[in-house]
Amino acid sequence: MAHKYANYEDVDQQQLQQDIDEIKSSLGAVGEEDYQHLLKLERWGRGATLSGFFLIFLITFFNISSFGFWIIGLIAAVLIGVGNVGRWANVAHPVLHGAYDKVPNIPEKYKKDVFASGNRRWIDWFDWIKPDAWVFEHNIMHHYHLGEDDDPDNVERNMTWLHEAKIPMFMKYGFVYIFAAFWKFTYYAPNTLRILENKERRRRKEPETLEYEVSPFTKNGAILWKEYLLPYAIFHFIVLPLLFLPFGFAAVLNVLVILLIAEIVANMHSFLVIVPNHSAEDIYQFSTPHKTQGEYYLRQIMGSVNYDTGTDLIDFAHGFLNYQIEHHLFPNMPHSFYQKMQPIVKDICKKHNLEYRQESVFKRIGMTVELMVGNSKVLRVDGI
Repeated sequence: MAHKYANYEDVDQQQLQQDIDEIKSSLGAVGEEDYQHLLKLERWGRGATLSGFFLIFLITFFNISSFGFWIIGLIAAVLIGVGNVGRWANVAHPVLHGAYDKVPNIPEKYKKDVFASGNRRWIDWFDWIKPDAWVFEHNIMHHYHLGEDDDPDNVERNMTWLHEAKIPMFMKYGFVYIFAAFWKFTYYAPNTLRILENKERRRRKEPETLEYEVSPFTKNGAILWKEYLLPYAIFHFIVLPLLFLPFGFAAVLNVLVILLIAEIVANMHSFLVIVPNHSAEDIYQFSTPHKTQGEYYLRQIMGSVNYDTGTDLIDFAHGFLNYQIEHHLFPNMPHSFYQKMQPIVKDICKKHNLEYRQESVFKRIGMTVELMVGNSKVLRVDGI
């Protein structure tokens, strides 16, 4: 695919490294202002969740009519879904990268080694995904193997089976849309467990596994159900609805349906803002590991795309994943830093004649779907 930007091998990687490294000194140290920004994002996410449950309580307590119930119930489901994504993308993501560890006198619970660790999982980030498994899958394998075969989030490779499936194209599209509604527990939970297991297999010098184990009668399948899927499912779809039993069994069923819709909203919202970041026909993949820090920076730029950016509200809705290029250059920076460094990174890309991709998330999801069904392919850098 011909384009007007510099070829991979023609970029002065040493100068690129020097230019990007200078960003750190220009922004200064992480401080109280950045911590307060995190707390604001956390309040917005919690506020969305609590507002959703408050609406559920109101329509149940006042026994609002069927039509009104479901209009307000859908609003509640959206709020709960947004709060769900907010806990992951706007809080857990940067904290588990250690973005706020160096803030003076910050509470321990906002440090990487404490947040969502052990029993704090139930308080800080309770999801289908187990935090320690996600940290290794995302922080290590994805960030430092971006676009390589070892990248667990390599969409084109993960969807090879769908490309090769002998089924009509409309069925492939249908699968992608259904998958997006359930991907956190059908893909992310078992895949993070698989990647964590492969870490141990490498340590023991054993062959790595390429398949998920979902049967509860296998070792990893039993772990998946016991530690990942069942705790979340029991709490959200049994315990929470049963809290409304004093209003009658019909109220319990209604709340269950709203929470199931909220789960679909959270899955589709997170799929929308996460998956297109590194997957489309204009995104590069790489056949070998990076050799220098400059090459690492180059790959983060050529292998990532941003969405529209703007106010904190716009960025919150995107989970700050609309600054994916900046995030991949500096994974352990707070979200507030990405807003400040974006114009600097753009200027550096212009200096080195590198394409700085930034488009609407809705355009990018369309390009990603085309990649997933096999109608397009990524760009490749081989053997350099």
